[in-house]
Order: sequence, then C-alpha cells, then structure tokens
Amino acid sequence: MLFQDIPNQTAVKALLRQSVARQHVAHAQLFRGQEGGAALALALAYAQFLNCEERAPDAQDSCGHCPACTKMAKLAHPDLNFIMPVTTTKTVTKDAVSSKFMGEWRSFVLDNPYQGLNDWMQHIGAENKQGNISKDEAVQILKLVSLKAFEARFKIVIIWLPELMHPAAANAVLKLLEEPPPATIFLLVSHAPEQLLPTIISRVQPVVVRPFSEDDITDFLRDAYQVPEAKARQVAQLAEGSLGAAIASRDANADHDYFEFFAKWMRQCYSQKAADILKQSDEFQKLGRENQKELLSYSLGLLRKVLLFGIDPKFVPHLASGEQQFVTGFAKFVTPRNADLLTKELTDAHYHIERNANAKMVFVDSSLRLGGFLKI
Repeated sequence: MLFQDIPNQTAVKALLRQSVARQHVAHAQLFRGQEGGAALALALAYAQFLNCEERAPDAQDSCGHCPACTKMAKLAHPDLNFIMPVTTTKTVTKDAVSSKFMGEWRSFVLDNPYQGLNDWMQHIGAENKQGNISKDEAVQILKLVSLKAFEARFKIVIIWLPELMHPAAANAVLKLLEEPPPATIFLLVSHAPEQLLPTIISRVQPVVVRPFSEDDITDFLRDAYQVPEAKARQVAQLAEGSLGAAIASRDANADHDYFEFFAKWMRQCYSQKAADILKQSDEFQKLGRENQKELLSYSLGLLRKVLLFGIDPKFVPHLASGEQQFVTGFAKFVTPRNADLLTKELTDAHYHIERNANAKMVFVDSSLRLGGFLKI
C-alpha cells in the first residue's frame, strides 16, 4: 500500500517518513485510532516504505514497482507477518491461529483496509463467536521472530487489535518488546489501546491516527466510488470519521435525501401546521427504524453545523452547495439560547425510536416541541 492511497493524514505520514529519513525507526510502534480509521492502512504503507528497495533518500512514498513493493502490495512478502484475532470456524475447527487464516486476511485487507473486527469475523464465517489472539498464538509469535529476515532489510510483524490478546500472548509480545530481535519491527494497530497492558504501552512509540474529516470521506467516496457529492457528504456526516463505515453504507439509503427531509421538517416545525406535520410523520414512519435513527443522527450533525455557522461562518468552511442557503437562513433560529433544548429533543427522539416507540407519535411530539424551541 502507498501513502498516497490513504486520504489526507498528512501529519502522520510526514512523521513516519521522517523516522526513516533520520534512521530513528522504533522497533515497536503503536498505531492508535478509531475503528474504520486509517491506522491499519498507515501501518501497511509504512511497512512497504521501510522495505522498498528503490526508495530515494528524500522519497515521499514507496516506489511501488520494485520486487519488495510488489510483494508488499499483495501482502505476500515473506518478511511481512500478521497476527490478528481469530476463532474456530467451519473450515478451521481447532487450534485457530492467524497463520491458518492468511488467505482470508489478504482478501479482506486488499478489498478494504478500513474495516473493523465485526467485518473480519463475518468474513471468516465466525457467526456469533468472538475473536481473540489466543494463547496458542504465543508460540507462533516466538517462531515468527526466531528467524532472520529472508530478503528484506526488516522483518515486520503487524499485530491487529492487540487489545484482544490472551494474557499468554500479551506476555510473549511483552518479552519480545523488552528484548527485541535484531532488524525486527513490531507495528501494533489498536482501536482500544487503553485495554493493553501498561507495560506494553510503555515500550512502544505511539502513532496517533486522527479520524477522517468529513471532507476526506466525501472526496474519497466521490473519487473512488463515484458517489454523488450531496450523497457522499450525507454519508460522511453520519460516518463520524470512520471511512470503513462510510464505504459500507455508501449505497445504503440511496433513495433517502436526509437533508431535504430535515429542511422541510424544520420549516413545518416552525410553522406548526398540524396537517403538514401529520403528513410528514407518515413519511417518517415509512423510512423504517434504522433509517429513522440515521435521519435523527444526521439531523443532530446538521444542527451543530447550523449553530457553528451562526456563531461564525468560518467554523463551517465547507458546505454542500444545496445546504448553503438553508444553513444561512436557519442559523437565525438556532442560537446558544435554544441549541441545548433542540439537541436534547432530537437525542430523546433517537432514544425512543431505538427502543421501538411508535415512530409517528415520536415524530409529531418532537415536531411540536422543536417548533416551540425554535421561537425562543
């Protein structure tokens, strides 16, 4: 994987390049970031950058065409090793360790390196079982690093979700971090680093990976998947920094325009015309529970934008063309005086929908309350 394939993350990429240029590559690094973020992708790009055979001293990325890069890109380099959570499945009925799932892992990561644990469990057919890095993996980890690198400068071990390590596996990793084998680099990719042993945390160099911005996700969906701008931005707002979630839901709800619904809803709330509110409550009910929850989540995000825009338009530098006019006008009615009340009402509506309350009743009740708050 190349750094250029990963949206933005400019600061982290620069930090990783500098570590190589200055020959200060830490033997153990912890890429910490949210699920659906760039942590794994950055670890893969960094591993390829480290072992690129034709990289110039001031290069900004791997060459992408040398033998090492070609193998790394396919996750088939003999000096690139993976440890990940697994469990028994229909095809692996006992002694489930990472090495038995390498074929599935390659296809999983090459298809989309921004996926999470549940996606991985579904990919290997784990059904309702929980994955972990078992105590049997401890022996495999020690075997992995007992040999010198076959053909690259560094032997690289990527441990995905080390917070799921069995204590025996965690202790084996800790021992290796305390007495690192020569020319071996451990890249730990974690979504919940606070669950790791404090002694492991103290022996790794942290690499903090920020969530993707709304613009990053919007641009990626538009360029990589040809999602229309308005739909891409809507999906990006709901994804809350997770590119994995955005990719998974890019085709979902394609027939629903949440922005149009929200704009129409707020106008009706303000006008308090009961017949119009009742008519739109029918539309809300037809969405179905998951789409109703997504609409309310989207509404909360857009409401925050409106408030920030009203305080200072500089706080919301990027708005979809269709949103600009509405946000500018609606900002007059969303102020610090009523923002908490409006937010709480939408949050409460989400809570009630999640617990299977009658959608039509929730919508009408919230509409009447919101209309009152908008006039404060």
